Amino acid sequence: MKQTTKEKLVSRFTRLGKKNKWMRRILLPFLLIAMLCISIADYFVSNGKKHACIVAAFLFFVMSSSFSFPIFEDMELDGQSMIFALEDAAMLSEVGGATGGEAEEAQKDDGTQQIDVLDDDDVLDGYEDTELENMEDIDKYTLDEILEENSAAAESVTEAGGEEVALDEVVFDKDDWRLLLINKQHPIPDDYTFELGTIKGSMKCDARIIDDLLAMLQGAKNDGVNLVICSPYRDLNRQKVLFNRKIKAYMGKGMSYMEAYKISSQAVTVPGASEHQIGLALDIVCDSYYSLNDGFGETQAGKWLQEHSHEYGFTLRYPQGKEYITSIEYEPWHFRYVGKEAAAVMKEKGICLEEFVDSL
Repeated sequence: MKQTTKEKLVSRFTRLGKKNKWMRRILLPFLLIAMLCISIADYFVSNGKKHACIVAAFLFFVMSSSFSFPIFEDMELDGQSMIFALEDAAMLSEVGGATGGEAEEAQKDDGTQQIDVLDDDDVLDGYEDTELENMEDIDKYTLDEILEENSAAAESVTEAGGEEVALDEVVFDKDDWRLLLINKQHPIPDDYTFELGTIKGSMKCDARIIDDLLAMLQGAKNDGVNLVICSPYRDLNRQKVLFNRKIKAYMGKGMSYMEAYKISSQAVTVPGASEHQIGLALDIVCDSYYSLNDGFGETQAGKWLQEHSHEYGFTLRYPQGKEYITSIEYEPWHFRYVGKEAAAVMKEKGICLEEFVDSL
């Protein structure tokens, strides 16, 4: 009968021990360590398939989970050593944003591939199936159009601009509905409830923010800026359609599912983790620039919002330079209501909502 490795090792140790009794104590610890290593190796060899399945399942979870985005590597940002990059260098493009039609691939100066992020219209147009029932193109309304239909709202809008808020005695509460943190790691709580209010037509948002929203529109108009509201409250079904269609569109351009998922999650929040679903986030453009891309930040309207939105309780939700925290690309059109006090602090300190909530 063929001896096992353990039996061979014990046999050799016994022979050496008989010939040299003084070596028994010296060799015994080495024998025990060798026996332990052999037992561990035998265990993994005999259970190889089981452990391979466990490792494969773990790797699949890490690669597919939204919690693993972004996958980080060392990167220099704003003079400080930051960690932020996608697994594939081609995915970390300086997104210019598409304004219509299919996203186009381009070459950067350094030769790497740049991929423009798809606009909502790019993936909603051209479908006739039941998924898009009651999901017509998103309405866009200016202040005059909103007030034209809502005389009560007109009376609530003052001619005065935003007022500075005294912060000396303000105490912030993490449980304040205005400070509810919603992102990939903090999905919408199952028990969260709110009342929708109508801005105009089918356009709705949290009823509690409408007065401040209208005041901000009026304040901008007083300064010669005509803001346009689009895509405030968005239900879960529409969020799912947007997200899934963008994944499908990118896969149609040759990406793998994981590549498409990662770049889609940069521009469309994962369903169930979108501030649009709780009516506190709005996309804001202007009457001379309707595209949702980086260029809006350079317009008069984009600059006015970055300078004054905090006076009305709104904050630029995904600022430039904070992508490593928010996991969302810079969106100069996306504003979130947090209340005047919190917005003033965030503006003064130059921090995003994640940083503000983490400081409480």
